[in-house]
Amino acid sequence: MRKLILGLLPFMFWACSDKKPNTENLDAEFEAQQETSAPEVSQDVIEGIIQQIPSPLEISFLLKDQGVKYNNEFLNDPKATSNYNSDFQKAINLGIYGTDLGYTNIYEQNQDAIYYLQSIQKLSEGLNIGQFFNFKEIKRLATNSSNLDSLLLTTTKNFNSINAYLQQKKRANLSVLLLTGGWLEALHITTKVAESDVSNQGLIDKIGEQKIILDQVKLLLDFYKTSDPNIGQLRKDFEPLIEAFNQVEFIYTYHEPEMKEVDGEMVIIDNSTTEIKITPEILAKIGSETQKIRANVTK
Repeated sequence: MRKLILGLLPFMFWACSDKKPNTENLDAEFEAQQETSAPEVSQDVIEGIIQQIPSPLEISFLLKDQGVKYNNEFLNDPKATSNYNSDFQKAINLGIYGTDLGYTNIYEQNQDAIYYLQSIQKLSEGLNIGQFFNFKEIKRLATNSSNLDSLLLTTTKNFNSINAYLQQKKRANLSVLLLTGGWLEALHITTKVAESDVSNQGLIDKIGEQKIILDQVKLLLDFYKTSDPNIGQLRKDFEPLIEAFNQVEFIYTYHEPEMKEVDGEMVIIDNSTTEIKITPEILAKIGSETQKIRANVTK
């Protein structure tokens, strides 16, 4: 299977401070209010998903490399943070803004990047996880595209720290929302571009590949749909999108592997191929259902 281009990581451009976050001074009343008896997703499960799924950053690389022009109309309004009052709204839109920040950064739209940094700061502080972010350092990195490698290297470490903290505070459902929001926004941007460029088969294939990612998102939402009513509703909203993706076909063709010398070492080359079958009708359905879900969570 070819490498999947979209991903779940909503924190692709968020660098964390080298110092251990100080969580001892968090408001005790807030912590008591947030702790619940809800089941938890193991940190190992979240980390496993992170390791398997590439960052949404890659979709921005793909679009820019193919000459697709920057369009901030695809993105969530950075001023909309005042509309997000519940933890559910803050968490899923924090993931969405993370992907938007990555998109603005790849296109070197520094002023827009600053707007999204401000939105991210406001929502993360609203969720009491702002202590994990060194926003002065983030601003420096996010407005300089030469730092992309450094940002990518800090991504997993940063999310794991946040996830561990949320699990400790019995708020691991928020981790699921962060992941879901980041992936949803990447799919949203891709389908919007595909609407105006139906001849871009490479991009369409990447959308089809998201069937695999959606299976993992579905499992995470299923885990919390009973204990968290908001996630329960979100899971229902995802059902038409799941049905649309179920019509995407993967056709695997086996070809015998071979040995080749690469950089002085013998390696096994997998020559098998996977063809993705996705009709224009299915693509349109995926796009429309994606927009419906996103509209519901960003309003």
